[in-house]
Order: sequence, then C-alpha cells, then structure tokens
Amino acid sequence: MATVNLSEYGTLGIENTDDFSVGIVVSRWNSRITENLLRGCKETLGKEGVKNENVLVYKVPGAFELSYAAMQLCKTQKFDAVIAIGCIIRGETSHFDYVCQAVSQGIKDCNTLTDTPTVFCVLTDDHEEQSLSRSGGKHGNKGVEAAVTALEMIVFKKKTVPLFL
Repeated sequence: MATVNLSEYGTLGIENTDDFSVGIVVSRWNSRITENLLRGCKETLGKEGVKNENVLVYKVPGAFELSYAAMQLCKTQKFDAVIAIGCIIRGETSHFDYVCQAVSQGIKDCNTLTDTPTVFCVLTDDHEEQSLSRSGGKHGNKGVEAAVTALEMIVFKKKTVPLFL
C-alpha cells in the first residue's frame, strides 16, 4: 500500500444514486481515525449523488461491536448497503488478533447471511501513524474506497438479483 493513494478513483458515473440508502456503523474507539474515515466516506457518497438524508450513521463503542450493529442494520432490509468503519491498532498482547478475526468474521457473516452488501472499512494497523496515513494522510482515505465499494455493490445487487429469482 506504500505506493497507492486510496482516494484516487474516477467518477463512477452511476445513474439514479439519489435513491440509494446507506447505513454506516462507526466505532468511537480510535475516533481520531474513524471520524476521518467517516468523513471521506460521506463526502464520496455525496459526490456520487447519494442524498445526505439517505446516509444514516450509527456509533458503537469499539470495533468488536461493529459486527452486531452491521448485522442489525442488514436485518432491517432498509439499506442498499452497510459500511462498517473501525480502526484496530496492534498492542502488546494478542487481543489485536482476536478482535481483528472476530470483526472480519462478523462482517463476512453480514454478507453471507443477509441480502445486504456490507463493506469492511476497518483499518488493522501496527501503529497509529499507519492508520493516520490511511485515513486522510499520504495514502489517501480508506473511507473513500469503502464508499466506492458500497456503490458498486449496490449496482451489482440491483442488476443481478432478478437473475436469481
């Protein structure tokens, strides 16, 4: 990732995004970073035409709680996509590994157990400087990438669901 700016992408050109609905769950832990990710995400959704009132943000205490919150949003079937935003920074114990694994599995479960695309926007870095670099620093903003992914998955679902009925 040292040579990739995550914020560089071409306009998607998706039509009718104004009726897209996106739920975002954001961890308050490491808020200096997660708020940057959220800002990049919301700005990109707006730039691509998603109405601000169609983007609902829910805060949770930490990254571990993202899975539960994302699953609850998916179960409502009110959102075209859900984005989970968090930041886990390696510490001195194996806690990092357990939390990363649990959050990854939980977000994967949202994708396989519900019909709502759920985007993983959880930084898992060795130190805070890496996270800052990936949340609006020299490597761009991973929140931008999450928004682009959500929009592409919404289009994918809208185009393919009739094929599976």
